[in-house]
Amino acid sequence: MSAKPYAITLDVGSSLANKTGSWREERAVYVDRMPPCNDACPAGENIQAWLYEAEEGEGGYERAWRKLVEDNPLPAVMGRVCYHPCETACNRGQLDEAVGIHSVERFLGDEAIKRGWQLERGAEPSGKRVLVVGAGPSGLSAAYHLTRLGHAVTIRDAGPMAGGMMRFGIPRYRLPRDVLEAEIQRILDLGVELELNHKVEDVLEAMREGGFDAAFLAVGAHIGRRAYVPAGEAERIVDAVSLLEGLEEGEKPLLGRRVAVYGGGDTAMDAARTARRLGATDAVVIYRRTRERMPAHDFEVAEAEEEGVMMRWLSTVKHFEDGKLLLERMELDEGGFPQPTGETEELEADSLVLALGQEADLSLLDGVPGIEVADGVVEVGPNMMTGHAGVFAGGDMVPAERTVTVGVGHGKRAARHIDAWLRGDEHEPPLRHELAGFDLLNTWYYSEAPRAEQPRLEAVRRASSFDEVVGGLDESNALFEARRCLSCGNCFSCDNCYGVCPDNAVIKLGAPGERYEIDLDFCKGCGLCVAECPCGAIEMVPEET
Repeated sequence: MSAKPYAITLDVGSSLANKTGSWREERAVYVDRMPPCNDACPAGENIQAWLYEAEEGEGGYERAWRKLVEDNPLPAVMGRVCYHPCETACNRGQLDEAVGIHSVERFLGDEAIKRGWQLERGAEPSGKRVLVVGAGPSGLSAAYHLTRLGHAVTIRDAGPMAGGMMRFGIPRYRLPRDVLEAEIQRILDLGVELELNHKVEDVLEAMREGGFDAAFLAVGAHIGRRAYVPAGEAERIVDAVSLLEGLEEGEKPLLGRRVAVYGGGDTAMDAARTARRLGATDAVVIYRRTRERMPAHDFEVAEAEEEGVMMRWLSTVKHFEDGKLLLERMELDEGGFPQPTGETEELEADSLVLALGQEADLSLLDGVPGIEVADGVVEVGPNMMTGHAGVFAGGDMVPAERTVTVGVGHGKRAARHIDAWLRGDEHEPPLRHELAGFDLLNTWYYSEAPRAEQPRLEAVRRASSFDEVVGGLDESNALFEARRCLSCGNCFSCDNCYGVCPDNAVIKLGAPGERYEIDLDFCKGCGLCVAECPCGAIEMVPEET
């Protein structure tokens, strides 16, 4: 049997066994900080927590998925269509490359579908009924969370199929419909009632007739904005939203071989890429500003260009006649706004697709007292309630970025406020911890680990079919990617503090994950544990006097 280290074999009462905590001016304290990924997630996911579970591999995947769906019931969808601001914020991006959070989320979502994991209902029935208008991401999210909180939920949607803009605005090559349908069905299996082809004309009347105690409005932005373009009678002009919706409902739009798309957002990219898949030999995006000022996300533009979509910057459409577009060249002024130059050129085109933004149909709110509408959106308070008591709103119809992730986050937040309102209470969001910045990390403890890239279809194949463009990670790559997480700001039981403490003042509380505590009788406040903590989960605070 090996001898114990000399420092801990001294007899009690010897000079070196005295309690050194009395020397201390500062003490070490374990803290929990806000990971940048969690902070940046519009859906409010506890990303670091589910990545931690996924790091265990086979034994942890279901636990990771269940932790994930506490906030977001659509992980397989989100892992495909979210623009992952979490990765932009990821501290690992300053070390090598950001963790592929969306790819792990997609893997977990796909595993859940494959293995048939089901959602859990949650609280006992409350006896309250809630009407949700709109079966898009925000409405589905709200229905899911409200059901788990014990309320009976009915969703009414004007369309023939659920999914909202996930179905009618995002093409199949980005979001396969079997994935979307599987995640929607799992929500419905909780007991959510879905009424399709049921447009709500008057929300207050619908609430009275249905005996609903509250309503959440999540009407998507299905109306394409129009712009006046002088054109001949024979010219074909369509809006991008109608084009994508018609395609989803089985229509075969006749766009011709040469298609021009007017606009600079992600919908413009989707319309141009769809045109290529429908047989267009030329698909040109016309945008009045420069690439740097284009609202479309970089990867959307890059994928479009790979598929043969061409870009015409600093141009605006003046006229469309005899199969020719008259374009005027623009230039940016000092404020970055496009100004006409008077210089024109012609572009041959069989059709013009307008992708200039979308608006929501707010007619169901006509005559509702207390409702305020400004710039085409409904004003809501911090609790997501409109100016009319019991009527809440979110998603595309309120002031916010119009993405699936934002919509899902609105649904969750509204559900918690609706639940509190129905119970005669107010929901108080938990306090947010201090952000775990890169400067708090000791990155020398982390080895270089290149990001696992998702497979992609070749550009030639992509432009000729609606097959999914981006593939998913396999189990080994997903596990590797989850393990690249730095656990910013939160202890992951690495034992560094336990190993480096010169006074043996760090006590392990049990199995991995149960963390540690400081024996203040012997901690002399040297701060070595803080200096050596990889993830910035310990700080020094002044000693209490």
